[in-house]
Amino acid sequence: MKILVTGAAGMLGRAILDEYEDSGHCVGVDLPDGDLTLRDTALELMMQHSPHHVVHAAAYTDVDRAESDPERAHAVNAEATRLLARCCTSLNIPFTYISTDYVFDGEDPAGYFEDAERRPLGVYGRTKALGEEEVQSAGGDWRIIRTSWLFGPGPKNFVLTIRRLLSERETLTVVDDQTGCPTYAPDLARIMRLVLLGKGRGIFHATNAGATTWHAFAREVARLSGADPERILPCATAAYPTPARRPACSILRSRNLESIGLGPRPSWQDAVERYIAGLARHESPEPGVRP
Repeated sequence: MKILVTGAAGMLGRAILDEYEDSGHCVGVDLPDGDLTLRDTALELMMQHSPHHVVHAAAYTDVDRAESDPERAHAVNAEATRLLARCCTSLNIPFTYISTDYVFDGEDPAGYFEDAERRPLGVYGRTKALGEEEVQSAGGDWRIIRTSWLFGPGPKNFVLTIRRLLSERETLTVVDDQTGCPTYAPDLARIMRLVLLGKGRGIFHATNAGATTWHAFAREVARLSGADPERILPCATAAYPTPARRPACSILRSRNLESIGLGPRPSWQDAVERYIAGLARHESPEPGVRP
């Protein structure tokens, strides 16, 4: 099965390509290969690559900037998704759309199952919710995979930011009243591969196991990095205003992965430990070389 992955230069796109590296049956495209907001780009990519499945990981993900750039966010997250999903339907190509916990308002402290009502708070969440609606209305063989709090290989993510700030400051203040599910991009890519191999359909919530706050997440990063977790101080969201509102509780609860036979997933703590261990190996000097 040849898979075409959009957004291949992003964190998740790279993780998906790495997951399929052993098979050689996955090809990635990004903006230089074609602007998916343009009408003919989707068909051109299908004709060029002849995929058996399309994974649409490309997205406008700058949550705060979206508030002042709603037209572009809509073009990338909703319009491009509509064009690509309809193209796949017309060519009978299965389509997978990567979505987000931000399609929910965060008011339910228990979290959200796959069939919960979409009630986004800001532009980013609204445009991703519209993207989901476009996928469903296009018909065909589709699946939507929602995830949250993604971290992993790449130049920028929450774990790297906390590690950098710990090296620059004596203490850090991190919000402690937002709860969600940290997700390691390589673990998500592995889950997605199992969904595609199992021909699962519908909406899936794919995260690492467990939930936490940003503050507790940061403390775990500090601990695993050899820093004192007490250097991470808590604060309320109100003390750290941003252009976009964040959901207070965006826990993605899962039934549908289990219904297609996927077993327990690694905890977010285990994922952070593996990621940081990999960073340490990469940062260690070669034998015989002075740091």
